Amino acid sequence: MENVSAARPLDVIRSRETAATLLQPLRQEILESLGEPESASGLARRLGLPRQKVNYHLRELEKDGFVELVEERRRGNCTERVVRATARSYLISPEALGALGSDPGRIPDRLSAAYLVATAGRAVRDIGEMQERADEEGKRLATLTLTSEVRFASAEARNAFAEELATALAGLVAKHHDESSPGGRRFQFFVGGYPAPGGRDGEAGTRGRSPRRTGKKGEKQ
Repeated sequence: MENVSAARPLDVIRSRETAATLLQPLRQEILESLGEPESASGLARRLGLPRQKVNYHLRELEKDGFVELVEERRRGNCTERVVRATARSYLISPEALGALGSDPGRIPDRLSAAYLVATAGRAVRDIGEMQERADEEGKRLATLTLTSEVRFASAEARNAFAEELATALAGLVAKHHDESSPGGRRFQFFVGGYPAPGGRDGEAGTRGRSPRRTGKKGEKQ
């Protein structure tokens, strides 16, 4: 059996060509069926398709890194290739859309939903690029994620929260920012908020939770 690493939890798709490979519905169906290693013949039986057709799409997926070889089995005079998906889920970066990709610099209204989505898209683009380099170098990318949910009594309370949060963040930046120490590294942070789906009284959802922190301690220099 080939020495293959565990499937990644998420891959960021950065190029237009790779995105086009993934967005074909049949190829998505094939990838969904490859959580466990399988051969073209096994996939063909499961999906009710000709083996030659499945083989063609597997070759295209393998060419763009969506599937990888697990092992080769001898079946009489033939060699059967067993493959699996390299990731469990995917996210397409705005980078794949070229000039049409989201850019917060083109959105003047910083209080708009469009600006929030574009800023999140920029994070996807930047992290996707850096994660790819980190993978190539065998390093971990240092990241931090905080999530929480708050129920506000009124719009006034929400606005007061936003002002206090901005003040607290400015204080932390002033305290910890170091422009001159050798070996330092810049990090990007952004804070965004939006109405929780199903977040009104009487609807499903958990409210008033303390912030949850996730991150990686490894550092890619």
